[in-house]
Amino acid sequence: MTALLDITVNDKSWGARRVLHKLQLQLRRGEIVSLIGASGCGKSSLLSIVAGLDADFRGSLRLDGKPLAGVHADIGLIFQEPRLFPWLTVAQNIAFGLGAGGEHDPKVAQLLAEVGLHGMANSLPKQLSGGQAQRVAIARGLFGQPRIMLLDEPFSAVDAFTRMKLQDLLADVTVRHGLTVLLVTHDIDEALYLSDRIVMLDTRAGPPRAHYDVTAPRPRSRTPATQAALKDAILGELHAAHAI
Repeated sequence: MTALLDITVNDKSWGARRVLHKLQLQLRRGEIVSLIGASGCGKSSLLSIVAGLDADFRGSLRLDGKPLAGVHADIGLIFQEPRLFPWLTVAQNIAFGLGAGGEHDPKVAQLLAEVGLHGMANSLPKQLSGGQAQRVAIARGLFGQPRIMLLDEPFSAVDAFTRMKLQDLLADVTVRHGLTVLLVTHDIDEALYLSDRIVMLDTRAGPPRAHYDVTAPRPRSRTPATQAALKDAILGELHAAHAI
């Protein structure tokens, strides 16, 4: 299958510390790829580069074979924290890019229903739970109709049950909107539940340490005996890389 996004990072450094080196990664249309690895191995740095927020690197990005530079409407980003504007309503946060009056766009009501927040358009962020706030962030990310969604540990700040519900929501909107997803996570079970592929970055800047195809059919079980061997292999490799 032809790649939707080609990522090449020959070098990315923070001062004297090199965080990414000789890294190549392709994202295919409609797949969910999880990035895992020890803290400091460059996962979030890679997301910033792909999002167009960091141009200080040697390498290239190509979308549909064409050079990609800077922030692009086809690429959305969801952070670890919802980062909602506290003085704006839920609807205004979702449609922020349209400016005044954007909250009346029909897509806002559609997305609110899709993420399970029907009737909360006029609520303020302080009235939301952590899970609800992250649902608003997902709706805001979808509002611009991106083709690729980048997520940086988006569910790490919520309780276990809410995290599972948000994982199911992400899996659903990925299919519904035809998204390609690059997800940074430290949760191996989350990666196994959501991903088509898992890419492990090394603590030493260089090519990915390992790639894993997740072939379990969807919908997936959260306690898959068939994936136990794959989970053990991933944990063993992380241990070898001094990531745990």
